[in-house]
Amino acid sequence: MSQARVPSRWGPRWSRWVGRALAKGLWRTEVRGVGNIPADGPVIIVGNHVGLIDGPVLHGVIPRGSHFLIGSHMFRGALGVLLRGAQQIEVVDSGRDALARGLAVLRRGDVVGVFPEGTRGAGRADAVHGGAAWLAIQSGAPIVPTALVGTRHTGEPTGVWPRPGRRILVEFGEPFSLDLDEALRGRARQEAAQRLLAEALRERIDATLATTDLTLPADAGALPKETP
Repeated sequence: MSQARVPSRWGPRWSRWVGRALAKGLWRTEVRGVGNIPADGPVIIVGNHVGLIDGPVLHGVIPRGSHFLIGSHMFRGALGVLLRGAQQIEVVDSGRDALARGLAVLRRGDVVGVFPEGTRGAGRADAVHGGAAWLAIQSGAPIVPTALVGTRHTGEPTGVWPRPGRRILVEFGEPFSLDLDEALRGRARQEAAQRLLAEALRERIDATLATTDLTLPADAGALPKETP
């Protein structure tokens, strides 16, 4: 990949406080396992994806500035201005440029957030894409599997903006590094990394659900309508 422009640290310095105000002020977000996030050095936060507010909530409760990989459909209008100002990473087309920027952030020693399911849905990580695994292979950064519960309820559309006071739970699991067979190369290495990451995320989700009365939605949710 070609040299990518590294997103500025300034964006997350202010935008994480916006996310925190939403998570803790507008909604009632319980945060567990925050001590599992390394205090310094590169880190990849991977979370399950249920609804629209997953990104701002997670961005707000991570105790360090973070740059999330976000689909280009979100970079529209006033929200697009906000996301660009927050120095979040826009995923366009194949995502090659976004991955290059994410890798640059990690090599700088900072935090990258990824929702490896790629789209909002039931949030059970039944299928994940390979971007986060690729970043882990290339950077050697530890991965923190993270469960989000309560951001969307059964029957709500994926674009729901919950009413004030919604109970939400975010739990950060223990960080791990990919332990891959040195004989694996190319696609086989990528696929093995992807399986390990998916398994770790599903285990985190199951462990979190076992300790709360909050539940994941029983449906994939209706996607918000596109505006012309």
